[in-house]
Amino acid sequence: METTEHFIPLPILNLPEETDGHFDALYQKLATTRGKEYWRSLDELADTPEFRKFVESEFPSKHELWMDPISRRDFLKLMGAGIAMMFFSGCKKPLQMIFPYNENPEGLVPGKPLYYATALSLGGYFQGAIVESHEGRPTKVEGNPEHPDSLGASDIFMQAAILGLYDPDRSQTITNQGIISGWDNFLRALRAALLDQEAVQGAGVRILTEMITSPSLEKQIQNFLKRFPKAKWHQYEPTARASAMAGSRLAFGGVFETQLHLEKADVILSLDADFLGNWPGHLRHARAFAQGRDLAEGRRQMNRLYVVEPGPTVTGATADHRLPMRARDIEDFARRLAIALGISHSSPLVGEDKGGGVPPSQPSPTRGEGERWIAAIAKDLKAHRGRSVVIVGDEQPPVVHALAHAINAVLGNAGETVTYSDSIFVSPKDPTTSLKELVDDMDKKRVELLVILGGNPVYDAPADVPFKKALSQVKMRVRLGLYEDETSNLSHWHIPQAHPLESWDDGRASDGTLTIAQPLIEPLYDGKTPQELLSALAEDSPRSTHDVIKDYWKSRTRTLSFEMFWKTTIHDGVMAGSALKPLTPTLSPFKGERGRPTEGRAAGEGLEIIFKPDPSIGDGRWSNNGWLQELPKPLTKLTWDNAALIAPVTALKLGLANEEVVELTYQGRAIKAPVWITPGHAEDSVTVYLGYGRTQAGQVGSGKGFNAYALRTSDAMQFGSGLTVRRTTERYRLACTQLHHGLEGRDIVRGATLDEYQRDPKFAYKEKDFPKLEETLYNSPLMDQEVGWGMSIDMNLCTGCNACILGCQAENNIPTVGKDQVLLGREMQWIRVDNYFQGRPENPEVTHQPVPCMHCENAPCEPVCPVGATVHSDEGLNEMVYNRCIGTRYCSNNCPYKVRRFNFFQYVDTKTESLKFMRNPDVTVRERGVMEKCTYCVQRINVAKIAAEMENRPVRDGEIVTACQAACPSRAITFGNVKDPKSAVSRRKAEPRNYAMLGELGVRPRTTYLAKVRNTNPELG
Repeated sequence: METTEHFIPLPILNLPEETDGHFDALYQKLATTRGKEYWRSLDELADTPEFRKFVESEFPSKHELWMDPISRRDFLKLMGAGIAMMFFSGCKKPLQMIFPYNENPEGLVPGKPLYYATALSLGGYFQGAIVESHEGRPTKVEGNPEHPDSLGASDIFMQAAILGLYDPDRSQTITNQGIISGWDNFLRALRAALLDQEAVQGAGVRILTEMITSPSLEKQIQNFLKRFPKAKWHQYEPTARASAMAGSRLAFGGVFETQLHLEKADVILSLDADFLGNWPGHLRHARAFAQGRDLAEGRRQMNRLYVVEPGPTVTGATADHRLPMRARDIEDFARRLAIALGISHSSPLVGEDKGGGVPPSQPSPTRGEGERWIAAIAKDLKAHRGRSVVIVGDEQPPVVHALAHAINAVLGNAGETVTYSDSIFVSPKDPTTSLKELVDDMDKKRVELLVILGGNPVYDAPADVPFKKALSQVKMRVRLGLYEDETSNLSHWHIPQAHPLESWDDGRASDGTLTIAQPLIEPLYDGKTPQELLSALAEDSPRSTHDVIKDYWKSRTRTLSFEMFWKTTIHDGVMAGSALKPLTPTLSPFKGERGRPTEGRAAGEGLEIIFKPDPSIGDGRWSNNGWLQELPKPLTKLTWDNAALIAPVTALKLGLANEEVVELTYQGRAIKAPVWITPGHAEDSVTVYLGYGRTQAGQVGSGKGFNAYALRTSDAMQFGSGLTVRRTTERYRLACTQLHHGLEGRDIVRGATLDEYQRDPKFAYKEKDFPKLEETLYNSPLMDQEVGWGMSIDMNLCTGCNACILGCQAENNIPTVGKDQVLLGREMQWIRVDNYFQGRPENPEVTHQPVPCMHCENAPCEPVCPVGATVHSDEGLNEMVYNRCIGTRYCSNNCPYKVRRFNFFQYVDTKTESLKFMRNPDVTVRERGVMEKCTYCVQRINVAKIAAEMENRPVRDGEIVTACQAACPSRAITFGNVKDPKSAVSRRKAEPRNYAMLGELGVRPRTTYLAKVRNTNPELG
């Protein structure tokens, strides 16, 4: 992490000089606040001079931050890939037969895309996808509506897979100790090493994989182990769900997968579980959760969500009640809740008193507010037996998971809102223990040949597990990876790995449903799959991945027509009837570790440190993806960096300010990190995101942020006590978009409690939002039209997951601009998700508001354009004619919503060959000096109109789905013809909660919102 001497602070609560003054002003304002008042940052809440100065200009800027032309070389690197050239004439389809998802005429119709079902893996869990392909070029990923883990939706990682496919920083050649070699040379070296191992039955051979759910890959590994019975297979993934598996063993005596059915739950309690964000099956859970909060069609009831967590998450921001609590105190909270629900601390359900429970009379860190919450939640859960659920995140120790299983059983939720199945992982062994065993063998020189299939353990192994040092003791080290990263750099042989969109594969969804993933394109760099490498390792005649997978399922499938089964499975993207069967495991007395008393765990000196995968780049594997790096993180809105997140009160205690660099010391190890003060964070805790601090992650990802893995140890993989924080004299600039394009002091978001909504369904409606036509300067251009496009966004369903932003970026060829330009307020995403806070900074409520172009009927941008570049269509679209635009930016200055983006520089990388194949040919690529914005995906509108015209029919309602709408897992976005009163969007706009943002300006926006409603518990206020 590089620091700078010329520091220009962002105005997000800078404290050291006038700490008391800032907080006094903040709390004085809170004391005088009446009614609902929303704020976007702590400085805005306190109305500090820094904030006033910041909002004086539309684009926050400083002359010192203007890009020096000399840095253009660095600037081009940030376009997503760098200038590495890839000279191939075109993209080729796979040699094996692949099957389109939709029906098409035989042969390829030029200009008409094909769609193929496949799947992408996230943490071993497969998510179904539909990929759009133009003449053999995959250009866009959508969710597969037939797949249980996507249901037609997608997340940011699925969308960003397209950029990852065409990333020219990907490994392109086989190397042997850094020298380019070939596949045949590698095979000869591999067979020679295996020949030496035959006499000792493979005692010196080790295979290291990530957590896998592929039945064919497991079969290959088992076949290899039969041939070499003394060889060993290890699995490691830095964010594996080891705690959940251990909690299952603790509760049931075996490993079971927990299946949530949130559509049946009226009351949900999350204990540090971000099930709407970083969670297996999170798209499915978001859809089910949203079903219980959808107030459309006159519905007046909704589910209630309680969240107890240390740091703000997507799930916590969506909660009706959220309690910030140190991670180490949540175990005590769970125990006391179990006792309040009638589970005795001496019951075998929670263990014996000496180790399994904390008597209520004993001092507890959850006293006070925590006990008030426990009483209210227990009462609510009891009132909804069989219609409630308690969920625990993998950040919590196994005993908390076991307590949740016991609570769900006692409440009658088991078999209703929560069910169980066999584990989807082929070898559910604790990954950290497995890695330690491997390191011990390597350190003692027991390993002669190590084959690493994916992963990056040199970078992400626990700090106290010396994988890097032990690796040097291995005679032959082979690595299969997408990039020549930290692990490849220390391997003898590096084999380029095929991208998931280039590969045949098979694996399971979170409910066990099997998918056979088909490739969309031949490997661009002759990459290999794990199946191909294992075939070379275990078989005398190596087979292709296609043959390995097909042969496996042919041997496993008893059907009269295997070819029909194969084609149907690939076409649909799911294997019919393959979901794991529900099981009813029996709770057993806790065995092994019973969970030490919470007071003992909390007695550690210093602060608490919490390790979490980054919301944008995960565990670090997506570090080189510019779309994800520039995507504002859901709650902090930081881009291109990670930071040490702390609560405002903790910042006050330590005298810290935003962007001040501190030294974090934990268990004798120290790193430096910038501070970011985060409303709603638990006191005396520090959250650090994993995935940054890479040294070999390509031109985009290297050198960004700090490496939190350097502090993470095997006994504190999720959190630990004893952290010390020391101030330094350094500063580090962080690029935050929270206040960019601010709409200061205006009536932007509206919300109410469920009780208020039931008393007054039209609480959000204001007559001034919808001025009559005669009161406006212009007549509506849509008065006499039969078609008028519009959009409705339900803020009650939006979780702030950012999928809409990435979906729009991938669809519309939107470039990245780099950190320096983000600091100047020049990010290019056509849709943003604003966060608004309400209440005290220790624990505010959060409202997410997606903001695309409003497509105003009386668009203020149109009359001020001197060249007529922004015009109105007869169907209500505010369009941009890029060839006319001369870059005056008058339209942006006149836009009250600040949704227009300007190409200050040549942001689009026109030189890197591979990136040319990535772009959507139906969307114009904009050049420097052109204004651009959301178009309601006009290219999709035109495709549907042409199809309808060819069939001599009108466009059907729901036939046009915008990119943001398609990506949204909670169905918060509805698009369609507002002139049709029966259309879905018209019905949404007829809801009593409907309102127009800044409608009082008379611009008549075509995008309107449904106000936020919270189902609060009166006992918690």
